[in-house]
Amino acid sequence: MAEIVFRQVATESGFGDRVTSSSAGTGDWHVGERADARTLEALERRGYDGSRHRARQFTHDDFDRHDLVIALDRSHERILSSWARTPTDADKLALLLTFDAAAQGALDVPDPYYAGPAMFDDVLGMIESASRALFRQLEPAIRRAF
Repeated sequence: MAEIVFRQVATESGFGDRVTSSSAGTGDWHVGERADARTLEALERRGYDGSRHRARQFTHDDFDRHDLVIALDRSHERILSSWARTPTDADKLALLLTFDAAAQGALDVPDPYYAGPAMFDDVLGMIESASRALFRQLEPAIRRAF
């Protein structure tokens, strides 16, 4: 969800061509698969197209390719931190919700997998709010870079 939402925020802001993003998991169990049907349905209800998304696993090269590595929860942040090869890699890590004051101190985006469809909508709302907040913080640097 997060990559799709963030890409849309960047595109709607007129900077879609200036921002690269990618989604990757810490495990390899779903590599190559589409997102969960409930995720796709939640995205579609809000006007997003997740049909092209395919799961992939995070690699060390992702630290080299990206200026910022966003984790959705502290367990993924811990895993990514353990994979960081240098302090520079580790400094690229951040939790998505830390960018959003509306999260009221919450740090983890919950995994809706074992919940009902309504939880997918709730999680999508959290991701939308945090993605907009993250983009607002990045936008001045994006403007200056071009």
